[in-house]
Amino acid sequence: MDDENKKERVLMMNRQKRDRQDRAHTRGYQAGISGRSKEQCPYQSTDIKSQWLGGWREAIEDRQQGLYK
Repeated sequence: MDDENKKERVLMMNRQKRDRQDRAHTRGYQAGISGRSKEQCPYQSTDIKSQWLGGWREAIEDRQQGLYK
């Protein structure tokens, strides 16, 4: 594998990781808006779980500020 192919592969892997983290954040936000508990986080991986919890916390703050009921 030449250097150019290695770079492309690394970029693709990073993009997939970012997408997974973005989805986890969005799902955490949706869970928080719907009133689910943070203990219901479906992820085990520390990085992904952290993203889910971040989204969940944002949703809880938005609910407390009256943005959602």
